[in-house]
Amino acid sequence: MIWDFPYDSPSAIIELLERRGFAASKKFGQNFLISAPIRQRIAASMEPLQDAKLWEIGPGLGALTRELLLGGAFVTAFEIDHGFCSILREEAFPEEERFRLIEGDALKTWPAVYEKEGTPDIICGNLPYNVGSICIARFLESQCLPAMMVFTLQKEVADRLGAHAGSKAWSTLSILAQVDYEVTQLFTIKGGAFFPAPQVESAVVRLTKRGHPQVPVSKRTVFLEVVSDLFTQRRKTVRNNLLQGKTGARHGKEGVLEALALASIAESERAEKLDFEQLLRLSQIFQEMGK
Repeated sequence: MIWDFPYDSPSAIIELLERRGFAASKKFGQNFLISAPIRQRIAASMEPLQDAKLWEIGPGLGALTRELLLGGAFVTAFEIDHGFCSILREEAFPEEERFRLIEGDALKTWPAVYEKEGTPDIICGNLPYNVGSICIARFLESQCLPAMMVFTLQKEVADRLGAHAGSKAWSTLSILAQVDYEVTQLFTIKGGAFFPAPQVESAVVRLTKRGHPQVPVSKRTVFLEVVSDLFTQRRKTVRNNLLQGKTGARHGKEGVLEALALASIAESERAEKLDFEQLLRLSQIFQEMGK
């Protein structure tokens, strides 16, 4: 059964929480999306939902979950808040065959589900500002790569995911995401669409899996290590960052300088200026040196 709760009403949310004897926890960064049109728009961005195996991270009271279930998805929801779990289990979706609740910290609970059942078709969620980038990075690093991921995030994080070389937002997160996905920022959400209203703007971002990754799996370990070293301290040159990281420890000063020269990258360049082609060429050179 799917309940028909007035998710757009802050007073109804407050009454529900008070009746249950608890409130939203600032520790977990909970903000309820109280705009039905926006929830419907988010769900529509994942279509077709019919029979899709979908993971939702942080469903809260189930506002988006309801839209996903109505769209025909099989939803596995990961929720850390025990109070919200009791509402989801006892009031929102009791005996709903297409809904499964995994209680606990999603960062700790999803790997076991992934190991047992494999990759879902879709992963989505309104991610807390304090763990959004960490959660996405864990999926990417673990090669849990569904066909699509759709997240509501702090706009700053969404900007980083979709950034391009030369931008101040270009980062290890941008590169990690874009190795396997095309990233599209769908729309922004003002604070007033949430309760309580956050002080920052949010954005909905969609990651669509590429037909072929930009970096072959066989070259990914070295590639990501080099990228991590390059972006360790953004104000430093590529030369200094590489020399002070694992790459420098492995290849020494002469090896780092030779690799930069072979890749036609100036020692004084900053990492944010390097595009995918340059990063891949540099990492390939280091990989050849290591053989």
